[in-house]
Amino acid sequence: MIKDNSEKQKFLEANFLLQSDIAVSLYHEYAKDLPIIDYHNHLSPKEIYENKNFVNITHAWLNGDHYKWRAMRANGISEDYITGDATDKQKFLKWAETVPHTMRNPLYHWTHLELQRYFGITNLLRPSTADEIYNNSSALLQEESYSPKGLLKKMNVELVCTTDHPTDSLFYHKENLNEDDQLKLLPTFRPDKFLNITHSDFLIYLHKLESIIDSEINSFDKLLEALSSRIDFFDALGCRLSDHGLSQLFIENKNQISLDKILLKRKSLELVDEEEAQNFQMVLLYELGKLYHSKSWSMQLHLGAIRNNNSRLMRSIGADVGADSIGDYDQARGLSFFLDKLDNENKLSKTILYNLNPRDNEVFATMAGNFNDGSMAGKIQWGSAWWFLDQKDGMEKQINTLSNMGLLSRFLGMLTDSRSFLSFTRHEYFRRILCNIIGQDVSDGLLPDDVAWLGQMVQNICYNNAKDYFDFDNDQTSNV
Repeated sequence: MIKDNSEKQKFLEANFLLQSDIAVSLYHEYAKDLPIIDYHNHLSPKEIYENKNFVNITHAWLNGDHYKWRAMRANGISEDYITGDATDKQKFLKWAETVPHTMRNPLYHWTHLELQRYFGITNLLRPSTADEIYNNSSALLQEESYSPKGLLKKMNVELVCTTDHPTDSLFYHKENLNEDDQLKLLPTFRPDKFLNITHSDFLIYLHKLESIIDSEINSFDKLLEALSSRIDFFDALGCRLSDHGLSQLFIENKNQISLDKILLKRKSLELVDEEEAQNFQMVLLYELGKLYHSKSWSMQLHLGAIRNNNSRLMRSIGADVGADSIGDYDQARGLSFFLDKLDNENKLSKTILYNLNPRDNEVFATMAGNFNDGSMAGKIQWGSAWWFLDQKDGMEKQINTLSNMGLLSRFLGMLTDSRSFLSFTRHEYFRRILCNIIGQDVSDGLLPDDVAWLGQMVQNICYNNAKDYFDFDNDQTSNV
């Protein structure tokens, strides 16, 4: 136990991040052993269902991890060792060379938490330990218990919601459902490619959608009808959430050119201007919002990223390779307009708002509070600290702002938002930070020393609130 705040803690010891006795008690007695509901991530449904072991630690840990890629580039590592043709071992050694330079970056904590929790490796990763860690972790990854599902089981994950395009067949979700696997694998409906009509992939996915419905989509109503049929399909396979990754929301221009003409302009490869694109996005999002409400789905809005800033990397490697950053968009007016429009018609579904720019913390926290209607606790949520804010400082600020402007006790807690099967220590990280904040308030006399109630509150935030909010146990799935 911790006698006072002056007592030094060892790195990643049992009481890591827990700076008071009450924090220690809250974490170890109430939070630590709870299952994980990861309601937003980018894991591969194919990798989960097929459950094939990773070839080595590089495949499990470095492939696709743009957090690590950014750090390696900042450390002067050649792209050959990041996304290039270097061997898996060479790439790992370059990551090991980078890790000591990530001190005070969350990657340093995440890296060593993952090595400890998944592989029992307590040595610090650095060039002198890299060979041994590479060999030992890669050997363990060949064992049955270290398959993708085995890795999830190690972290007590009971449910994951992947992020899926409307044209996805959901084959692997369906097969997993038919097998009645202990791990619940559910899809999330993400229609971004249709909302951004000027995106280079818009026509590609429109043609895919036309193939699925076996009909040409030559009007806005036809597009909405096709997407509605896909929502039905997703819903039948247990989908309970939609998700949208947009820069910002806009106020519709009532005098805008018709939506049918905008769609036909795009199909004819004519230029769709910015105002037309914004109007198309907002009307389509509004119509989708009404459909989500009819299904009792939760709607997630991830707002504020400016993506693929580096055109050279975009040309040579592609999208989503670690060249995204925080955008300085106007968020309040469009978000207020959109939520209010749905609320006015009693069509606003459960909604989770995520901001990427920390300057918008108070904006999003107070915006969520505007549209709670008493129909349930925490209907409109300000979501967990996202992406660049998903670290100790960002989590603390999110928790403190939510506490000041909303009800922390009704918060849905953590998610990974990750493509990595080794990222689920993020939930532990969050739980420790949460318990420490509450424990510090007790130590400072700001909260009563009521461990039973505070422990229940911690358990609700870490698990129970999400379980109740999404109602995943209400199994309405059917064979599709």
